[in-house]
Amino acid sequence: MSSRATIIDTDPGIDDAVAILAALASPEFDVLGITTVAGNIGIATTTRNAGRILALVGRGDVPVIPGAAGPLSRKGFDVADIHGYDGLGGVGFPEPATPPRSAHAANWLADTLKARPAGSVDILALGPLTNIAQLLVDEPESAHRVGRIIAMGGAIREPGNIGPRSEFNMAADPEAAEAVLAAGLPLTLIPLDVTRKVRADRAYVEGLRGAGTAASRASADLIAAYFQTTTGGESRPLHDPCVMLMALAPRLFGCEDMALSVDCGETRDAGSLEPASDARRPFSVALTVDGGGALSLLAARLTQR
Repeated sequence: MSSRATIIDTDPGIDDAVAILAALASPEFDVLGITTVAGNIGIATTTRNAGRILALVGRGDVPVIPGAAGPLSRKGFDVADIHGYDGLGGVGFPEPATPPRSAHAANWLADTLKARPAGSVDILALGPLTNIAQLLVDEPESAHRVGRIIAMGGAIREPGNIGPRSEFNMAADPEAAEAVLAAGLPLTLIPLDVTRKVRADRAYVEGLRGAGTAASRASADLIAAYFQTTTGGESRPLHDPCVMLMALAPRLFGCEDMALSVDCGETRDAGSLEPASDARRPFSVALTVDGGGALSLLAARLTQR
């Protein structure tokens, strides 16, 4: 099976960690590197966590490249109450096997995109879009060599999760999100309208734990940590794994082309999406998902040996 060259841009994060583990277990992805961004927690911790996730599954060959330590022009959020003081819900991971690269993520992204044929490298974006926005500022020609970007973010017909209409990744850096959405890049956006329909129950968690792979056991513990911050029989939404699942099986999702802009104001709606008033090119937005099929595919990848 041929693999697609892929970069994961992320702020691990409980659901980021599950998404990364699924990607590393999927032969369809040739993971060239993991670029980190401040979001769920500070850049030092997100970078360390990326290395810890790689160490768990023996993938010290995949470089970790730290990126933006904060938004382009505003203060970030602290969501340690959701992801824990270490960003991974207190789940035990080994320390990184190799240190992170010294380059900045935006520079490394530019060099990597220039070194490979145009259109041959995809970016799976799980956090705020600051690194990609910085790439657009520094090396716009390199940014337009990307094959596709699949990003988790935004809310279309759903209420927000950080403000009345705003979703965390977009609200964490609205200016970066606006720059990426306006750039005319080959983009697919996975909003809360989809991710809220992908939730695990306790039987699912026990199934992962019983499968006995390093990825499935760690994912079971990570998702179990999500039950500690919610009530009822289902976990918090598994937002970021939806990005990997869209790349693996787009048939599970129903998408529409939309032209959207980002509210970059100072109200609680900062980061919310609205119809664009300019003539920007529409991009693809996922609005429906086969939740059961998504969970089945995720489990299949996390449990395969």
